[in-house]
Amino acid sequence: MGREPRQLIEGQPVLVVIDIQGGAPAAIGNGGDGEPTPSALPFMDGYQDAMDRAPALIEAARQADIPVVFFQEAHRRNLVDFGRELDGAEDIHLLEGDPGTEVDPAVGMGPDDYFIRKRRYSCFFGTEFEILLKGLKADTLILIGGHTDVCVHYTFVDGHQHDYFCRVVEDVVAGSSVEAHEGALRAMEYLQTGARRTSDEVAAAFAGFRQGQT
Repeated sequence: MGREPRQLIEGQPVLVVIDIQGGAPAAIGNGGDGEPTPSALPFMDGYQDAMDRAPALIEAARQADIPVVFFQEAHRRNLVDFGRELDGAEDIHLLEGDPGTEVDPAVGMGPDDYFIRKRRYSCFFGTEFEILLKGLKADTLILIGGHTDVCVHYTFVDGHQHDYFCRVVEDVVAGSSVEAHEGALRAMEYLQTGARRTSDEVAAAFAGFRQGQT
């Protein structure tokens, strides 16, 4: 039996901006000799290009009166909340108070946007996100940011298991490597057919949503 294809936006959408922070992608801080300190996180080629597409999509959401939720990964300086996060490829990163931990000013987080700090990868894990989504009466989560293969993927999976329609904007996310990025996109598409969308498609859907509300 065939399944009815889903729309890009089903019901009430929310744009979720995941971990676009000042430390990505090349370096965090300064080594004291005028040279940048290499990042503790791996970044694929083209990472910053993807992040640079975020402000236009965020503004398109605002113009359509679609809620925007910004997430910031931040860890306590005594490392107590890292858990098993340092057992893999990542070194100590995104400590509270460090340069690069704050949301990147270039994405233009505004006073009417929502902001949530998280300690782990998924935006759902140990945060108020589910409470906020219930208040917003959210149905469709549209994900941008990084890393595709870590925080974006884990958030998508949790959103899927909470029965949200989930979309990932494939040219406004980037991963730890091109291979990992592509693998995560395929995994998300496996969970929800039509999950992978482009920024042009999403911007057009935002415009259509706005027209439908007026």
